[in-house]
Amino acid sequence: MAEKIYAGKSVSVTDDGYLTDASQWTKEIAAEIAKEEGIDITDKHYAVIDFIREKTLKGEALTIRSIGKSGVVDTKGFYDLFPGAPLKKASRIAGIAKPSSCV
Repeated sequence: MAEKIYAGKSVSVTDDGYLTDASQWTKEIAAEIAKEEGIDITDKHYAVIDFIREKTLKGEALTIRSIGKSGVVDTKGFYDLFPGAPLKKASRIAGIAKPSSCV
């Protein structure tokens, strides 16, 4: 495991850059991770991230399909917000572990 500095705070991350402790996450950290992913974060991004964090902290598994049915964003909108690998990018920005469905 490595340490990274985001928003002036040292956090533990995996080799893939995912936070190892979701409680260390803040919106400021999310904004810096989003910049690394090439994303200019907006309120809509935060709405999706809040949904992801809520579901994950309840122990629910995430899929692109479940996010698309969330009522927060549809599947196309999810891909538009987090282009390329939406679930990986959104999970990393949300400060949660890499989803098991992502390789």
